[in-house]
Amino acid sequence: MGEKDKEGKNKSRRWVGFDLGGTKIMATVFDDTFQVLGQKRRKTRGENGQKISVDRIRETIEQALENAQAGPQELCGIGVGCPGPVDPERGIVLEASNLGWKNVDLRGPLQSAFGTNVHLVNDVDAGVYAENLFGAAKGARTVFGIFPGTGIGGGCVYNGEIIQGKNITCMEVGHMEVTAKGGLCGCGQHGCLETVASRLAISAEVAKADFRSQIKKQRPGTDLANIRSGILATAIKAGDETVEKIVRKAAQHIGISLATVIHLLAPDVIVLGGGLVQAMPELFIDEVSRTARNRVMKSFRDTFRVVEAKLADGATVMGAAAWTRYRQTQR
Repeated sequence: MGEKDKEGKNKSRRWVGFDLGGTKIMATVFDDTFQVLGQKRRKTRGENGQKISVDRIRETIEQALENAQAGPQELCGIGVGCPGPVDPERGIVLEASNLGWKNVDLRGPLQSAFGTNVHLVNDVDAGVYAENLFGAAKGARTVFGIFPGTGIGGGCVYNGEIIQGKNITCMEVGHMEVTAKGGLCGCGQHGCLETVASRLAISAEVAKADFRSQIKKQRPGTDLANIRSGILATAIKAGDETVEKIVRKAAQHIGISLATVIHLLAPDVIVLGGGLVQAMPELFIDEVSRTARNRVMKSFRDTFRVVEAKLADGATVMGAAAWTRYRQTQR
């Protein structure tokens, strides 16, 4: 079984966490105490522009293992954090719009390639799980996380378990209806939270404001691709009241949605993460917390705290690997 540390954990056991979200994919190798041993990042698309394939995922994991100087005999499990809903029982990515995937079997090929157990989990679920174990919500009983970015993801951990459906992941808070007959969402419905509070929605409002005002110098401009979270934060620091008003309105929509979540789940900690929050933590914590408290019943107002995520880009890989280790112990 190999050498053990003071807590009796096996030093030679290796766990891989993989993050499928964002513009880059990342594989990280951890030891049994979740120290990083090796890592590999790659662009989501290949050099010739082709979309990510299962082979590209396998190659990235192989390179991370090589960087960690870890052999296949040490590998105990692979956890994959996937954007969108997955079937955790069958190991299938049900829908990942940023990858162009529908009903893709990911567990089968990876288990065949590495000869170890593979567990799929939603990427935000993995991030919230990591924050509960190692980060901003360590030790909390019920944690709800919401991560606004290009879209808006949510996840919940209760008593150390990720809340999931029988055959599908859940907590898709970005697709809660917040405006009747609102804008068209990428899911095909209208008025979802993502249509008013995602970075893409904020960027669109800022672009329209800039177009109407003929674009002041400190403004981000009208090209949506260039209106990133950091640009928005810079504009607000420069005193752009219009941009700040738009961002605060989006944060208020998130707070309104969280009020419903609080009534349903009574989380003791709410974790806010993602690029928008990282760029403007005080603004989002203030607006979301204040709006949610004003919207819940009085009995709930002092039952939760809103905190910023601590683990940043490493949350998904760490959470996916940790969830895999946990699932292995439940067998």
